[in-house]
Formats: sequence, C-alpha cells, structure tokens
Amino acid sequence: MLLLQAQDISKLFGSDTLFEHLDMQIESNAKIGLVGKNGVGKSTFLKIIAGVEAASSGEIITKKNLTMSYLDQNSGLKSSLTVFEELLSVFQDLIAEAAILKKLEKKMGEAADSTLDEIMIEYDNRSAAFASNGGYSYETEVKAVLNGFNFPESSYNKKISELSGGQRTRLALAKTLLSKPELLILDEPTNHLDIQTLSWLENYLKNYKQALLIVSHDRYFLDKTTNLTYEIAKRTMKRYVGNYSSFLTQKAQNYQSEIKSFNKQQKEIAKLEQFVEKNITRASTTKRAQSKRKQLEKITVLDTPMLDNKSIHFSFQIDKPSGNVVLTTEQLAIGYDHQNIAQNITFEERRKERFVIVGPNGIGKSTLLKTIIGAIPAKAGSYKLGANVSIGYYDQIQERLTKNKTVLNELWDDFSTTPEKEIRSRLGAFLFSGDDVKKTVGDLSGGERARLLLAKLSMENHNFLVLDEPTNHLDIDSKEVLEQSLTNFEGTILFVSHDRYFINQIATQVIELNPNGAKQYLGNYDYYLEKKAEADNTATAAKSTSKQADAPPNSINKEKQREQRRLKRLIEALELEMEELDLQISAIHQELLKPEFAQNFEKLHQLNMTLEEKENAQTKVMSDWEKLSLELEAF
Repeated sequence: MLLLQAQDISKLFGSDTLFEHLDMQIESNAKIGLVGKNGVGKSTFLKIIAGVEAASSGEIITKKNLTMSYLDQNSGLKSSLTVFEELLSVFQDLIAEAAILKKLEKKMGEAADSTLDEIMIEYDNRSAAFASNGGYSYETEVKAVLNGFNFPESSYNKKISELSGGQRTRLALAKTLLSKPELLILDEPTNHLDIQTLSWLENYLKNYKQALLIVSHDRYFLDKTTNLTYEIAKRTMKRYVGNYSSFLTQKAQNYQSEIKSFNKQQKEIAKLEQFVEKNITRASTTKRAQSKRKQLEKITVLDTPMLDNKSIHFSFQIDKPSGNVVLTTEQLAIGYDHQNIAQNITFEERRKERFVIVGPNGIGKSTLLKTIIGAIPAKAGSYKLGANVSIGYYDQIQERLTKNKTVLNELWDDFSTTPEKEIRSRLGAFLFSGDDVKKTVGDLSGGERARLLLAKLSMENHNFLVLDEPTNHLDIDSKEVLEQSLTNFEGTILFVSHDRYFINQIATQVIELNPNGAKQYLGNYDYYLEKKAEADNTATAAKSTSKQADAPPNSINKEKQREQRRLKRLIEALELEMEELDLQISAIHQELLKPEFAQNFEKLHQLNMTLEEKENAQTKVMSDWEKLSLELEAF
C-alpha cells in the first residue's frame, strides 16, 4: 500500500536553490535510507515530508489518516513525568481499556442472570481486542525498550527533567518507537548511542512492521536497517534498490556506464562533424553532408558525467619502515591517579597490522591509547615500542590544534621549511581553499577541525598511526576517503572507533578490552560479533543445562504448568478474535454484492479499504495463533 508520495519537491532559500524536482514514494513495508553529502538538504527534506517545514513547490500526498512520527537529531523529551510514566503514556488507550475490563469483571460478579450473558459477550469481545492490541504485554514492551536504551530499572522513577541531554534524546527515540506509527522518520537516530545500544536498535528496526525513513551517517546501521536508498546529489534525487553497500556498488556501476555512453556519443559527434567539415563544400557530397549536419543537430548531447562535489583526497606516507614488532604490552594496567580502569592487558602488534580496541564506554579505550603514546604513565606492567617506530596520534578532542591560529599557520608553523604553495595545496586536498585558510581554528566546525587534524597527520609521515575516533564529525564521503587512505597505508595502525562500518573496512584484528584484561580476535568487526555470539550461545546453553539439573522437579513442573496456562489463555483470546474477524469479513463481502453499490465507486473503495484492513488483521492474528500453538505443542 502506498503511504506517501512526494512529487516535484523543491526548496529555495532566497535566490539559492537547495534542491529541486525531488520525487519519493513510500510503501507500507519500505525501509528507506536517505543519503547525501552534508548540506545537500537531507534534514530539510525529512521536515518537508513530516510537515514540519513547507516546500517552495511540489506536493506531499498521503494516505487517509496516515500515522507518522518524526524525530530530529536534536530531539529531547521535556516532561514533568518520570521515565516509566512517560513511556506508559503511549498506551493510554490500552490503560483505559484495562480499566473498562476491570469494571466489567466487577459487573459480572454482581449481575443478575438476565443481564450476565450480555455483559459476558461484551467482556469477551473487549478482552479479545485488548489481547490482540498488546494489552497483556505493553508494560513488558516498555521495559524491554528501556533496557535496550540503557535505562536500568533503578531509573524508572527518575524525573525526566533530571536526565542529561543525551538521555532525554534516547528516551525521545524510545517513546517514538513504542508509538509504532505507520511511517517512522528518524534523523540521525544513532547519535548518543554506544555500540551495544546501536545493535539493539538495529535488531528492533529490522523487525519493525511499518515503514521507515532514515537519515544517518552510520553506514553499518543503514546496511542493517534499510533495503531502499535515495540519494540527494547535485540538487536532484535518485533511487536505488538495496541497502547502503548495494547503493555504492550501483552508483559506481552507473557512473562507469555513463562514462562509456558519454565517450561513445562524443566519438560519434566527432565523426559526424569531421564528415560535415570535409564534405559540405564538395558538390558531389554536399547533400549527404547536409543530412549528417541535420543528424548532428537532432542529437541530445549528454552532460559530462561527474561525481559529486569535491571530496578530500590524500594518502598517508612513511619516511622509513619500522621493525617487524611494533608494539608489545605485558600485563599492562591503565588508569588515573590511584585508580586502575583496566589491567592485565597483553598483546603484540606487528608491522602492517591494523588493530581496533573495542569495549563498553568507560572501559579505558582512549586511556590505553594515551598510555601507549606516553601522554599518561602506565599504572603497572609494561609496554614497548619496536625498532624505528614513529607514532602519529589523532585525538578525538583535537587538543593538538591551537584555537587562535589560522588554518594556514596551523600547518605552516609545524612545517616551516615547506613552501607556502605546498602547504596551501595540502590544505586544498582537505577542502580548505581561498579565504578558508585565513579562518581561525577556534571558528571551525567539528568536521573542519577533523579535516585539519588529518591534514597535519598526513604531512608527518609516521609509520605507526594511533587514532582515537578518527571518523567523528566526518561526512560519509570523507570517511570513505579516509578508509581508502588507511587501507593503502604501508605502516601499522592502532585505533579506537564506534563506527562499525569503518572498523570492518580497516581492522585486521579486534582487541576487546575489559577490566581484567584484553581478548584478541583475528578478523574484522563482523568476525568478532560472530565469535562473541558463538561464545554467548555456548555459555547460555551450559547455564540452562545447569539450572535444569539444579532445579527441583516440582519447581520445573509448576513453571511449565504456569506457562501452559498462559499460552492457552492467549490462544483462546486469539480464537475469539479470529471468529469476530471472520464475521466482519463475511459481512463486508455481502455489502460488496449489493446492487445499490454497483456504481457507487466511493462506497466500493471504502468497503475494499476496510476489507483489506480486516484481512491484514486476520493474517496477523492467524500468524500469532500458529506461533503460540506451536509453543504450546512444544510442552
């Protein structure tokens, strides 16, 4: 079913055109990623779709009574309620229905025989609908979502006004997910989320039954959650079937195809022009030349295929190679003052290897990097750099930059013997040109400072790069250029990153940090996840076997009986709902056959829409019934 159509959408700011003639269709099962460079208007387009902002021209057409939720990247809940109360507010209808069912239960206990049947029928109908709509599970769902967003049970009664900005943003996203609109629009939903929460959110959205429209710089997230990609580039929009990685492949193929078509047409044009030039003045061939000239005039000349606007372009070079062993740590403990954050860290990194450090927030990943570069002392144990190792360090808080210097002087002061022309050329490779080089560092955006720091690092020619969150603040194109540069780097890399796509592209090994050591995995991030899942499944199976062996037989039987009773109640409620839906669908079919509606297309359309809704509901109820029946059979 078509939920929304954006037709010929344009947006102008004064005389400047942000984008024009954009078209998008959103079906009921669509999972769409919207991508493009910073500044092309992705967030603006989302706001137009959501009705938050008006288009300069064009039209948004939606299905009748479309439910839609939009969450921008800076959303944060403002409420006087507690965390749990705020999320429960999503289910006000079910809470009200639960109160009605309780009143009916009381009535049944007090009713006379003459009215009891009528009350019981109403109760049965309402309880079946209540169960079908999640009336017995919404509190469990709220708790599951809060747990997924790292809100422990101890925070449920905390006032929202007491939460941090990041927590309020996460809570806003949690509430939006629970509302389950037909179209969910998310602008940078991965901000403020750690890897564990991101993984949970990906799984949640993969199983989301409604339509999604997402803008995100997290390419791994887009790969996991979307199956359709729209790109805004050069003020227009293109549609690609598939996730982000599929989009990249198709875009590259399209570009090569456009180049071939363009070159082929240019050769044909040159050939025709050459023929006309040689033959137009000769009496014997002038007619034929005139015919070719007309042919030339009819040709619609293809535009020169061009990739998007400028991207950074650079490489990392080394002055001299290091020895084979670059870094060795032995029982290393890291931390500050008198507190150890992590200890017993032992691993060895060799030349040309690329290690990533992963672990939960606060475990000491950045602290480990600072210890290895000598910025802070080790608490215990040791680390040793190999022969001829030269360290280049990228710090995520960009302390290596001087706020009151200009962009030009930030590089030139460190490389004073390098001609100004070369310094400007290097800055140009990182998109600093013209008056940009006169800006002071303190006035730069986060992305500009990140590019400047990379420019400096690219001139230092170190053979061991220690990088702390190098993709922070970079747009997708800049990340991809950085990935290519690091992949071609002839030296060694040790890095920390929350960007899982970046980790997959760069890492050859994963070091998982924990308070009591470090575990090494040979492979990229996906391999690490695979091995972790295998270990978790083995541990869960062992724990389950142990619990069953330890539990008294009576306890196990009682638990099974409780679960059987619960499943039977749910199945009975679903069977009642199926009977009701069968009756409703049969009644609609009878209505459709009435002669008075044969030419009443509006009425027929309404009946067909209602029929489709009832049949979809019937399919869902049947699916739930089959699932629960299989669970019951398993006992």
